[in-house]
Amino acid sequence: MYKQQITNDISLELPHELLLKVTQEQFEELSTVNRDLRLERTAAGELIVNPPTGGESGRRNFSITGQFARWQEEHEDLGEGFDSSTGFRLPNGADRSPDAAWVIRKRWKSLTPQQRKGFVPLCPDFVIELRSESDSLPKLQAKMLEYIDNGAKLGWLINPQKRQVEIYRPGREVEVLENPSSLSGEDILPGFTLNLRRVWT
Repeated sequence: MYKQQITNDISLELPHELLLKVTQEQFEELSTVNRDLRLERTAAGELIVNPPTGGESGRRNFSITGQFARWQEEHEDLGEGFDSSTGFRLPNGADRSPDAAWVIRKRWKSLTPQQRKGFVPLCPDFVIELRSESDSLPKLQAKMLEYIDNGAKLGWLINPQKRQVEIYRPGREVEVLENPSSLSGEDILPGFTLNLRRVWT
């Protein structure tokens, strides 16, 4: 059991497997009044409350985000990067928040100023998910496939518990790397190399 504050006045205690369904409008309202929580919503409308990460996951994600941000600053003409607090409304209707994401500049510029302020109404071109101790691997793998099915061009599922990285690409089998020292952004993120030393230690 875990307890989460999901509105200003109501605190719910829910079994981990209990499913709550909410509309997009309800989800937006919950997210607005609970900005400290990482909320997601599946394409079927199921609410997902992600508890805060522990210290190890936070440390690892800080390294990943920092490296990604440095590359982004040097290549800002190519696109925009986003941290884990950003919500994306995928074409299938799901609301997702990857640990890191990137959108090609042309697609970002095609959005209206209002669209940029709320849940971003598109799937990122690149996503990173970092598995924490409490994360279900099959659920994360399904989430990665969902990104690809909705238009992502490259995705990394980083699994420190097994020192593995799963690489997702459209139209290709998932590639599994055992204890890699670095990852290449390929032609999606030209020149970006993620050093995994701080992630594995």
